[in-house]
Amino acid sequence: MKIIFMGTPEFAAFHLKKIVESHFNVIAVFTQPDRRRGRGKKITPTPVKEMASAFSIPVYQFDTINKGEGYDTLISLKADVIIVVAYGLILKKRVLEIAPLGCFNVHASLLPKYRGASPINCAIERGESKTGITIIKMDEHIDTGAIALSKECAISLEDTFGTLHDKLKRLGAETLIEFLRMLEMGKVKLRVQDNAKATYAPRITKDKLWINWNENGWEVFNRIRAYDPYPAARTHWNNDRSLKLFEARFVRLESNELPGKVISVSKDGIIVMTGKDGVLIKGVQPEGSRKMSALDFCNGYHLSVGNRFS
Repeated sequence: MKIIFMGTPEFAAFHLKKIVESHFNVIAVFTQPDRRRGRGKKITPTPVKEMASAFSIPVYQFDTINKGEGYDTLISLKADVIIVVAYGLILKKRVLEIAPLGCFNVHASLLPKYRGASPINCAIERGESKTGITIIKMDEHIDTGAIALSKECAISLEDTFGTLHDKLKRLGAETLIEFLRMLEMGKVKLRVQDNAKATYAPRITKDKLWINWNENGWEVFNRIRAYDPYPAARTHWNNDRSLKLFEARFVRLESNELPGKVISVSKDGIIVMTGKDGVLIKGVQPEGSRKMSALDFCNGYHLSVGNRFS
């Protein structure tokens, strides 16, 4: 079975590594063009490109594969199946129909919940106790294809975007390998998604990252961990300077203090009042500085009990 793999970030690179190590025949990899990244704005290869190069797999990088050279290259490779993991480009119907066994996507949610670009973040932010991996046969719409295989994953109160990302990365690779073995044996059975139960996980915009301290403690807690460690929830302090927030914990409180007010500073972190109850924050990153403990921040930047975030 000849496989074309399409993906871009580290999440996808891990899947590629595991299927190659499981001795599946990946004949080519498609990934997005190299971009300028980091503070130095150096042109950097995608994680999937680096992984494919380590296995000496041919790599193709086109701005589009729906027409022109990208499409012609896909046709010429004569793959049996196309596997897509966080590729980042929309595929048209003519591409989805190239491989005789189909084009399948690994999605980090229990579809039809959280279709879209940010399923891991949304599952945490909305207080879910479980999520999972779903492999679908792709159609022309976003994450609406028939389900081939799905696996559940618990979300603990200690999970952040970072930890849940890594759990789902491992589960996704395991599920993909199981799916590919089923596909080889002709044992894949598809089931249609229930569109009435669908929810959407849109792309993350900067306005979603700002904390509203008038929300209750659970909402603030979930938002902070949904974007920890990247791109990070944030608040304003000291004349509208930005402060990124990490390592949050929910704290049950009875207090008449205003939302956003710092009511405790200790070696464990800072406790901030919300619309109801509070949150403990253990790590922060001031604008233009490094990440540090909340206590070090308070000592270095003279933040104390009674100061208020906005």
